[in-house]
Amino acid sequence: MNDFIDAYCERLDAAFWAEPLNAVTNGAFLIAAFVLFRRLYRSGDLAALALTGLVALIGVGSFLFHTFATRWAAISDVLPIMLFMLAAVFVGLQRRFGLAAQFAALGVMVFFLSGVMVGSSPLATVIPGGSASYLPALLTLALFAVVLVRKRDVFARFFVLATAAFALSLTLRTLDMPLCDAVPFGTHFIWHILNAITLYLVVLGLLREDPSDERAR
Repeated sequence: MNDFIDAYCERLDAAFWAEPLNAVTNGAFLIAAFVLFRRLYRSGDLAALALTGLVALIGVGSFLFHTFATRWAAISDVLPIMLFMLAAVFVGLQRRFGLAAQFAALGVMVFFLSGVMVGSSPLATVIPGGSASYLPALLTLALFAVVLVRKRDVFARFFVLATAAFALSLTLRTLDMPLCDAVPFGTHFIWHILNAITLYLVVLGLLREDPSDERAR
């Protein structure tokens, strides 16, 4: 569990602060969580508040991984991300599409299995940095956006913006190592900033009430 992991362009050795940009930019998740909490703590929207807590945990877990760079730290990085994605899909299928809990749970299972399949497929070797496993998340965001736009749902705008932000974010995550010679400090840190924006938009898109309504603030 304490094996050293060197997976990013910025890291040159096993020192704690060998990835300063990758470490510090995790503060973007904490800022996003703080702003969300300020908007939601009086709303009584427990699902959105739980997702907000996971956004904060994503920042903490990612900070641990980009400082300690060990297997246990990698688990602390990946686990909150996975929990957020599964919870967001479940809440989204219930709130934005009106599915009953059992059907929403089935959708979550399909989402999870698609991630496992893509992550272990030939795409995982073609797309660098382990980014292939995030493709189902991008596709799910895009599908939410398209369907909600067609329905003229007031929440559609959040998913459209989140899809655009995540697509750019995932591209920069993927290019971190391939561009290492040209960009010595890498591009992974931008993934953190754009991902924080993505998660902020997703939580707003999953609120029970339209966030332009004072009751959701």
